[in-house]
Amino acid sequence: MVLSKTASESDVSVHSTFASRYVRTSLPRFKMPEESIPKDAAYQIINDELMLDGNPRLNLASFVTTWMEPECDKLIMASINKNYVDMDEYPVTTELQNRCVNMIAHLFNAPLEENEAAVGVGTVGSSEAIMLAGLAFKRKWQNKRKQEGKPYDKPNIVTGANVQVCWEKFARYFEVELKEVKLSEGYYVMDPAKAVELVDENTICVAAILGSTLNGEFEDVKRLNDLLVEKNKETGWDTPIHVDAASGGFIAPFIYPELEWDFRLPLVKSINVSGHKYGLVYAGIGWAIWRSKEDLPEELIFHINYLGADQPTFTLNFSKGSSQVIAQYYQLIRLGYEGYKNVMENCRDNMIVLKEGLEKMGRFNIVSKDDGVPLVAFTLKDPHNFDEFQISDLLRRFGWIVPAYSMPPDAQHITVLRVVIREDFSRTLAERLVADIEKVLHELDSLTAKIKMLSGTSSVTVHEVVKDNGQVVVAKKSALETQREITAIWKKFVLDRKKLNDKMNGVC
Repeated sequence: MVLSKTASESDVSVHSTFASRYVRTSLPRFKMPEESIPKDAAYQIINDELMLDGNPRLNLASFVTTWMEPECDKLIMASINKNYVDMDEYPVTTELQNRCVNMIAHLFNAPLEENEAAVGVGTVGSSEAIMLAGLAFKRKWQNKRKQEGKPYDKPNIVTGANVQVCWEKFARYFEVELKEVKLSEGYYVMDPAKAVELVDENTICVAAILGSTLNGEFEDVKRLNDLLVEKNKETGWDTPIHVDAASGGFIAPFIYPELEWDFRLPLVKSINVSGHKYGLVYAGIGWAIWRSKEDLPEELIFHINYLGADQPTFTLNFSKGSSQVIAQYYQLIRLGYEGYKNVMENCRDNMIVLKEGLEKMGRFNIVSKDDGVPLVAFTLKDPHNFDEFQISDLLRRFGWIVPAYSMPPDAQHITVLRVVIREDFSRTLAERLVADIEKVLHELDSLTAKIKMLSGTSSVTVHEVVKDNGQVVVAKKSALETQREITAIWKKFVLDRKKLNDKMNGVC
């Protein structure tokens, strides 16, 4: 006689997560669950859901580092429970941060004596660094205006329309007018001459970008400095420059060492750089560096002692992890100047491979520059049959995440695709991406031909109308009717492709 037994809901004799009840219930979305679940079940369920994320290594939209050496990963995990702000408890971690500040300041040619400590701070990224630099400029401008007995309630900052959104956040959060230099077709960075024209007595600084997010181009900081020096002489003002080197700060010193963009220029008072971009550290680390102590007002620095000793602090947040600071120090001493130079040269070379592959197709205009951040920004020569957004969408089928976006004013009619070349993007991947883009173009061309065949090759779409008296009249279709017909064909194509993919991915 065979006896059967129904497993209890709480039966833990079967240790497989997939044999448990936890995979039969939906995960909480809004409220914390009443009961606990085993740690292995929690891990497995969350890990499985995360599989639906994109592959970070194939995320070509991001400038942020997605690979580090295993030895550095070990250091990160060993320090993940250290609070960066507890300087008295973790003095070595604080010392490593100071070493990073000094190394980066010297990399940016800060005017320091041999044993003089640099002025700077680690941040969670360039956004926080920019906020801190902007606050320093605003406070210094306000102090001067107060001493002169002049109004100090209408500060402004001059930037290009191509700035990252953190500049708009700074202006809105801290009540500073943002005066933007508009872009134009073929010129997608701030024009120094136009920027200086916008400067007035209320301008706290002009922000230049070393590596535009849109096309990777370096703005001409040297020319901006020279023009601003002349204007300051004419007006008696002392309008300074901040350089947003989030992307380019760890590139220019190694492959464009002769380029003058940093503290070699007298009006450059502060620079921000992202350690988690071409500083080659995982997300969560940026740096703000000042030219001298005089450029950072003392009243912005807070001193606390409840953690064990007097600690100066100038950050927007308080507690944060120490692991990214330690990882940055690892990269600086592990790679050294030689290693960073090799990495940046490799990125530039692989950028050229991708650019030349796209040019050979004859279908794209390249809007990025060879000198700058290693990326390729490109736009279709003929966008009438399909556009850049459709190319971006179809590339996801191959695993690639390639963003498409419109340029800011006054170039908003230009749509661009952009591929960022990071340390872990090899020549083999560049060649594979070129091949996959060709496949996407072929597919879109085939679809266009099919649409034209179905909707008729004549430039005028017509249909017959039968009146009450039986007379047949040939009439043009409206633009709306034609668009609906094309949309229906597109929907059918997408559904057919989905069914084909489902069959190919099905389980036999």
